[in-house]
Formats: sequence, structure tokens, C-alpha cells
Amino acid sequence: MAEAVFISICIPAYSRVKYLNRLLDSVLRQSYRHFEVVITDDSPGADVHDLAHNHSLWPMIRYFKNEIPLGTPENWNESIRRAKGEWIKLMHDDDWFRDADSLLGFVGVMQKANADFYFSNYENVFPDGRTEQIKASAAFIRRLNRNPEILLAANRIGPPSTLIFRNDPLMAFDRRLRWLVDFDFYMHYLKAHPPAIHIRKSLICIGISDTQVTQTSFGNRNVEIPERFLLWEKMKPESIRNLMVYDSWWRFIRNLKIKRLQEINAAGYNGEIPLFVVSMIRWQRRIPQFFLDLGLSSKALMITHYCIGFIFSHSRN
Repeated sequence: MAEAVFISICIPAYSRVKYLNRLLDSVLRQSYRHFEVVITDDSPGADVHDLAHNHSLWPMIRYFKNEIPLGTPENWNESIRRAKGEWIKLMHDDDWFRDADSLLGFVGVMQKANADFYFSNYENVFPDGRTEQIKASAAFIRRLNRNPEILLAANRIGPPSTLIFRNDPLMAFDRRLRWLVDFDFYMHYLKAHPPAIHIRKSLICIGISDTQVTQTSFGNRNVEIPERFLLWEKMKPESIRNLMVYDSWWRFIRNLKIKRLQEINAAGYNGEIPLFVVSMIRWQRRIPQFFLDLGLSSKALMITHYCIGFIFSHSRN
């Protein structure tokens, strides 16, 4: 009988063979070897196929060509669906393991803790070679494990390449989302499988480029607005009582300069707009943008609005 696979390194690929080769080289160097590599290929050509079949990892690679391109994030889901491992280590093709003991760094913590969701610190690597260390604080981890919905205010987990999680067929990335798809997955996975365990060592390098979905979606009303409200539909209404979540909505409306409810419909969302959003828009419409753009004054205005809304909601009960 074949030995069960412990970790599936799932790589949803699309054309970028230079980056994919860098990732596969980093996988090849791993000191921990109890894994398989699953590549699901959305590419129009054969470059990814040829690289996978000719790479030194090939005996450990299971390659699948998507007959119809699935796009982001459904290709992520397809990679996970193909996995045989007990654990999923999703890796985007432009990210890579930081050193030869990175995978062992995950496994070492997993063997000591009793959880289904782990994530590490990571290092952003820019095209010019600059690096940026990203760390999550202990205070953030405590808040996250009390209420995963604070991720809407501050995603300190990072992109999916930073984590490893137990394979659960009931959990998938929402194919309707691009900009907030990782936030949404983390929230719902952690509600079903608490807690999150933070690995304080930097184990993953994240390649930063202008072509990434996160870069092309930032500030795009037609992406950000409908996704924010689709995510809200799946959140608990009482989550807005959390000041961090409340502040994230205030900043969302401020940064996109939403002054009319019709602008939300024009961006592609036609569902019900919550009353607190209606009130925020009306407030911000009356405030000069200069004061909204100033951090301290905007924060003071947000807290004032929060307190008035809190008092008003309780006065009706």
C-alpha cells in the first residue's frame, strides 16, 4: 500500500515559467521531503507542462492541464481538489520558500501544536531587489482568534502562500472574489477551525509585481465595492460593533470618495446597503475632503460617528 501523503504543495500556475522554476527550485531544496507537488495549469501554451516534466522534482510532481482556463481563484480550488495530502500548502507561482528548512519550520510547529491553520512571517521581495519583513504581533493574534472578522480591518496573515492548513473539502475560495478572496477564506476557515497558530520565523518570500491581482484591483471601484459588500453579506451583523471593523468601513468609503448611494450600484452591487454605510456616506458627504484625508481628524470623526450610532442603536432597544 502506498504511503499516505502528508503535505500537498499546491501550485496554481499560469504561464510565468521563470517564476515557477524559481519556486520549484526552492521546493527541491527542502530538507523535509514528505510531500507531493500538485500543479494545475491555466496556461494557453505548453511552457508550464514542459517545465514540470523536465524539472528535477518531476517524480514528485502531479501535473494537470485545465481544459478550460479557470482563472483566479478557481484554479486555486482546482489545485486543492487534486491534492491527496492531509495538509495543504498553497503556493502562488511567483512566491517561494525562503530557505531549505522552510517547510520543516512549518512541520516542526505543527507537531507541537493542536490546530488546523498555521501561518508564518514572510518577506516581500520587490522587482528592484528590496525586501520588507512582515510580522504579525501577539496582540493581533489574540484579536484574530477572538474574532476572525477583524481581518477586514487588518490582514496580518498575508497572502495564501504564508499558510498551511488541514485539507477540508468543505472549504474553498469564493470564485466571485478576487480582491478580498484570501480575507474571506481565512475568516470562514478560522470560524470552522479555530485557532490560528502564528509562526514567528519568516519562512516564505512573496514576489511583488504590478501584474498581481492585489495591485491591479487596488482603488478600482468596480472590484473593491462589490467585493466589500459581498463579503459583508457573509459576515455577522454584530461584527460592525468592533471598532477596527467599523474603522475599516469608514476608510473604505473615504478612500474611494463615495458620496452617493448610486455610486455603489454603478460599481456593480445591487444588494441591500446596510444602514451604517448609508449614514457614513451622508456624514462624509458633509465633511470637506481635506479633513477626511487628515489621519487624526478622520479618526476623531469616525469615533464620533461610531459613538453616536452606538448610542442611537441602544436607545431604540
